[in-house]
Amino acid sequence: MDKICLTLPTNRACAETIEAVGREAAHAARHFGAEVHLLVLDSAPRPEFAAHARAVRTAGHAPGVVAHHLGEEDQEAFLRAAIDRAGLAEPDRMLGLMLPSAVSYGACTNRAFLIAAALGCRSVHRRDSDSRYQEHDGEPVFPIRHELAFLGKRAGEATASVTENVLTAEQAGRPVAMVGGSFVGVPSVDLADLQRRAPEVHREVVGLWAPSAWSDRERAALVEESFKGAGTEPFTHDHTVLAPVDPMRVDMCNIAFHREVHERVPLPPATDTIGSDYFLFHLLYHAGLPGVLHNRHIVNYHTDERKTGPGFTAYQTRYAKFLLSMLHFRFLYERMAQAGTSLLDAHHRIRADRVAGLVRESTGLDDAENLWRLETLTRSYGTVGGAYAEFAAHLRLRGPRLLDEARADMEDFAYLVDSWAALVHACRATPLHPPHHREA
Repeated sequence: MDKICLTLPTNRACAETIEAVGREAAHAARHFGAEVHLLVLDSAPRPEFAAHARAVRTAGHAPGVVAHHLGEEDQEAFLRAAIDRAGLAEPDRMLGLMLPSAVSYGACTNRAFLIAAALGCRSVHRRDSDSRYQEHDGEPVFPIRHELAFLGKRAGEATASVTENVLTAEQAGRPVAMVGGSFVGVPSVDLADLQRRAPEVHREVVGLWAPSAWSDRERAALVEESFKGAGTEPFTHDHTVLAPVDPMRVDMCNIAFHREVHERVPLPPATDTIGSDYFLFHLLYHAGLPGVLHNRHIVNYHTDERKTGPGFTAYQTRYAKFLLSMLHFRFLYERMAQAGTSLLDAHHRIRADRVAGLVRESTGLDDAENLWRLETLTRSYGTVGGAYAEFAAHLRLRGPRLLDEARADMEDFAYLVDSWAALVHACRATPLHPPHHREA
């Protein structure tokens, strides 16, 4: 039977979201005949964990759905066994990259990739805890309908089933590697308070993720488009586009990858940052691998913990580090665009060795552009006052360390790409034991 993995990583209360994703899993099993492994990777505190466990158990009662609720202890046990089996030279370093103590959007999804390999799943379908499904005619709008309809097919076989086809003849012979949509609702990066308080500062600090050489016009266009997803228009009918998918049109809350993608190259495991988990979008786009872009957008919302006190400092630090990471990622995007289809082997599979080489090359970049970003962000926030001025003072102290971390993150990513094939192979032979649920 066809096995797929529908996954939700979380570190916050989201029982209602788990219930909704469970209904999507049941829908996929019922309408596509797949064995759906619902995988919740849970780092939430004890009371929330217990509520999640109940929601996962309920979801697992649906025919064709196999539910897995793994806390950090369960995840660590699996990872240790797989890392040992892989015989990696630096096992402790690998465990730290796969299960870091700090927040890492790439690492939590990488764990889902490895567990999916252990479960024998052909694809991974990723959702977020701070999102929900749209409804149309009283029914939820599940993205998995398009994900399962197209993922893994030869692109030429999908042309009759999509609304638009913009592939070249050469691309039509390649497999559909990714199916995704975006989000509607509030922007993905929570800078709304800054935009209300100081619109000019907001424009300046959002524009910092552009290359320093860009013109004011190019930077303004990026600011206008940034973090807004698909806007606010609700779903009314299906629209699908077959193409190498523009990374600005999809979001990690609404994405599915075929195993030939995520079993060959992982996501950057960077901690305390945002945006690093978008890397595969750019890789597939520049390599010319087909995808399907759909409009079953998920509704995004913001939780309150990032708006005041330590949560505000933590979130703004993640944004600052995201800006610093762009020195390296913009270099990678440019080099991947130059490499094009040479990133693929004769069977249209991503060449991990080429990717690792480019990532390693990015670690040698001069920090001058990042120093400019750091100085600009610190100065800009300092003019706003209040919590932003306090964060600017924090940034003056921590800034040099963030510069070092941005470079070290890329060194870690190169190491992870080099080790990934062996780790995936080991996971296929490593059993995933049933989780030992904690009780409330």
